[in-house]
Formats: sequence, structure tokens, C-alpha cells
Amino acid sequence: MGPAHARSGSAKWRHILHLDALSPSVRKTIIGIVGGVVLLVGLALLFLPGPAFVVIPLGLAILASEFAWARLYVKKARKWFERGRDKYRRHRDERRSRRSKA
Repeated sequence: MGPAHARSGSAKWRHILHLDALSPSVRKTIIGIVGGVVLLVGLALLFLPGPAFVVIPLGLAILASEFAWARLYVKKARKWFERGRDKYRRHRDERRSRRSKA
């Protein structure tokens, strides 16, 4: 692989954690277990006190480093986040414009 600055985020982590040295099936298994556990903890945090909205995307991001289905959910989550952010900004700007007119 090329220089470290040209690697993707998941490739950097695979290199740092020495996962590149493992066979693809072992690497997929490890990533699946770790990402699955993080995702399950995030889902449990929906019902328990804790930052589920942070942990669930983290679990999906871990899984997305090896699984295409998880990448699709990460893309959907990113679009959902961007729509929410845009909606919040529009609402905030409307409130500010109403205040300045008053």
C-alpha cells in the first residue's frame, strides 16, 4: 500500500492494529465481533441512560470497514444527520431573523 497519508481511515486503523497481517476471514470475524458488540451496546443504550446516538454510528462505522451492508447504513445515517442539521439551521436562522425584526 502507498504512503500512510494516502490511506483511507479504515486502512490506517487496520495497519495500526496490525489487522493487515491477518487473513481476510479472520479479520472479518474480528471486525464483525467488535463492531457487533459496539452496535448492540448502542442499541441497549436506546433504553438505558447513555449516548446511543454516538455509540450506534460508531458500531456501524467499525462494521463498515469490512461489510458493504454496513456502509449503506452509514451513508443513510449521514444523510439523515445532514437533513437534521440543515433543518436545525433553517429553524435557527428563522428565529434569529424574527428576533432582529422585533
